[in-house]
Amino acid sequence: MVLLASPAPLRAASRAIPAAAVAAPQARGLHDLVIKRRTGQPIVRAGPYGGGRNSVSGHVATVFGCTGFLGRYIVNRLAQKGTQVIVPYRDEDEKRHLKLMGDLGQIVPLEWDLRRDDQIAECMRHSDVVYNLVGRNYPTKRFSLDDVHVSGAARIASLADSLGVARLIHVSHLNADKDSPSAFLRAKAEGEEAVRRAFEGATIVRPGPIYGHEDRLLNSMATWPATWRVNYGETKLRPVHSVDVAHALEVMLDAENTSMGQTFSLAGPRSYTIAEMMQLVEALTYNKIVRPALNVPKPILMTASKLAQLAWWPMLSPDEVTQRFLDCKPDEPGTKSWADLGIEPDLLEEVAIMYLRRYRSNLHFETPIETGGARLKGGKQRYRVID
Repeated sequence: MVLLASPAPLRAASRAIPAAAVAAPQARGLHDLVIKRRTGQPIVRAGPYGGGRNSVSGHVATVFGCTGFLGRYIVNRLAQKGTQVIVPYRDEDEKRHLKLMGDLGQIVPLEWDLRRDDQIAECMRHSDVVYNLVGRNYPTKRFSLDDVHVSGAARIASLADSLGVARLIHVSHLNADKDSPSAFLRAKAEGEEAVRRAFEGATIVRPGPIYGHEDRLLNSMATWPATWRVNYGETKLRPVHSVDVAHALEVMLDAENTSMGQTFSLAGPRSYTIAEMMQLVEALTYNKIVRPALNVPKPILMTASKLAQLAWWPMLSPDEVTQRFLDCKPDEPGTKSWADLGIEPDLLEEVAIMYLRRYRSNLHFETPIETGGARLKGGKQRYRVID
């Protein structure tokens, strides 16, 4: 026997629901429609304005290199905005953390190989924007630097053009130069030219040395400080926050008028010598790592880096040693900057504690800090401990 509830309590429960809880039908306006300049493709936004859960930006983006250091940040930014993101991967375990960054069905993993045109095309078949973040600081047994940064980048750009992709955003390096002593930086410069030839209107992004949770900059200085005691600490770097670079890449998604076909120099707001950065790491970690009198000659460090290539895990490569003797270049005239995207990048000394606190001992782990007090060489602020 089935017992049916009396209709009176049901009517009372329906009356108890406040009117504000009933979602009103959403009205769409002209601001919800975007027409892609290159293809004329309409992009219609829906859901809560400004992104967030249950919102739809109307974009489908493919992020090659999403399993790397910078890739996870841009995937997170795009997913928060309501963009469906295609995440190409090589190894199954590399993309697990990306699945949690969006709603159900919003993050779509697809297996790919840089030498398989059919797999690359499948990853871009439904996308209106493609990000190429694929990069490697050292050659591997299967891929040389040119395979990754030149021919690989050209293949992605050419296939994107043939498939009618509206936007291609290619991430290069601030020091990309065909005449550079670094093979990595030469390959980056040649890759830029190859992408421009293959895809008209491609956006080139040149970030400085990037720092963040998984970086090879601050983490390396804290764990392997001897490898940074080169050039008497005089090499000048312009480090930039990974969160800021991801934010810039996200803004470019809709900023076609200011970014399409442009080159962006996205270095940090300040220039630091290696010695100044080492001082900052020491001040935040309470580890005595700065020895001004100690300088590792380049031939010795180069020999050590060649021996390190015998290990199966990535360590310091000879080309990275070469890069540690090269100053970060100033912004190239004619390129755009943070101001064109409406972004004010973070200062290294204001956010570095988030990434360096882990290297403190248990005695100092919770010691608070503030900016001000003592200053780095050149007048830059450094952290001061609050007793």
